[in-house]
Amino acid sequence: MKPGPLNLITDVQGLKVGHAQDESLKSGTTVLTSDKPLVSSVHVMGGAPGSRETDLLDPDKSAPGVDAFVLSGGSAFGLDAASGVVQGLRDMGRGFQVHTVRVPIVPAAIIFDLINGGNKHWDASPYPALGEAALSSADAIFTLGSVGAGTGAMSAMLKGGTGSASLTLDSGVTVGALMIANPIGSVTTPGERHFWAAPFEIDAEFGGQGVDPSTGLGRDLNSEKITAMLKYANTTIGIVATDAKLSKAQCKRVAIAAHDGIGRACVPAHTPMDGDLIFSTTTGEKELANPDFELAMIGHAAALCVTRAIARAVYEASPAKGDLLPTWREKNEA
Repeated sequence: MKPGPLNLITDVQGLKVGHAQDESLKSGTTVLTSDKPLVSSVHVMGGAPGSRETDLLDPDKSAPGVDAFVLSGGSAFGLDAASGVVQGLRDMGRGFQVHTVRVPIVPAAIIFDLINGGNKHWDASPYPALGEAALSSADAIFTLGSVGAGTGAMSAMLKGGTGSASLTLDSGVTVGALMIANPIGSVTTPGERHFWAAPFEIDAEFGGQGVDPSTGLGRDLNSEKITAMLKYANTTIGIVATDAKLSKAQCKRVAIAAHDGIGRACVPAHTPMDGDLIFSTTTGEKELANPDFELAMIGHAAALCVTRAIARAVYEASPAKGDLLPTWREKNEA
C-alpha cells in the first residue's frame, strides 16, 4: 500500500471536499460530495453522538445513495449545516426522485465546539449558510488543519483540526479518510511531541518525530482541554471512502473496521463523552475479484487512513486569536 498522489480522500476519483468557516465563530463546516449518489453506511462507537439521517444508512433501509455528507462544528446547531447543503443540492437538481420532486440525501455529524473561545452569540444560526458555502467550494484539492469543521476543534492537550489521508492497495483499489479531530483523549503522548499514530506515519506526513521511546504509556490521562473548558466537549468524526464496488452491508463493515483508526490515534477513544462516528462510502467504480479478502484489506486500509488523518489534523492546525490550547507546531517548533 502507498498513499495516493494527493494523500487526501479525494484520491478516490469523483469525490470533492469543501470547507467554510467563520474565524470569529471559531467553527465551520466541511462537505464531501460527488457528481452521483454514493452507496454508504455508518458506524457509531462514541457514547454522545450528534447526527442526522444516519438510520437510513443501515443495510436494511431503502435509501439507495447519498448526495453529500456534512461534518460540522456547532453541536446540535451545526446539524443545520445540512439544511444549507440540501438547499444547494436542490438548486443543482440533485436528490432522490420521489414522484415529481427530488429530495437530496445528506447525512451529517457534528462536534461540540461551543465553548472554545469563539463568539457564539448569533441572532440566527450561521450553519445553514456555512453548509451551502462549503458545498459550493467543493473540489478535489482542499486544505487541512484549522479549516471547515475542524476550525475550532481541540484534543486533550493541543488544538485539533481537519485531516485526511489515502492509500492505494496492491489491487489498485483506493481508500481514503477525512477526519475531524476533537477528542476528549490525547492525540500525542505525554510531552505532546510524539503522536500515538507514529507507527503508521508515511513520509513524515505529520512531522516525522517517530515513536515515543517511553514505556508504560497510556496511564497519564491529563486533559488541559477539560481544565480549560470546565466540561466535556468532544468527538472524533469522519468519512472513509473507496472506489471498490461495495454494498451498503459491506460499507457498514468498512465503517466498523475504520474505528480501529480512532483507537490507534486517540487515547482514550470511544468514551461515554465522545460522539465518535465514521461514515463509509464508495463510488463503486472497481469490481472486487476476491470480495471477502479484499473487503478485509479495504477495512484495514481505512483504519490506517483514519489514524494518519487524525494525526495530520493536529499537526496541520494553525493558531488563532482566543485559542484555549496551543497547536502542535507552537509546542514543538518554537
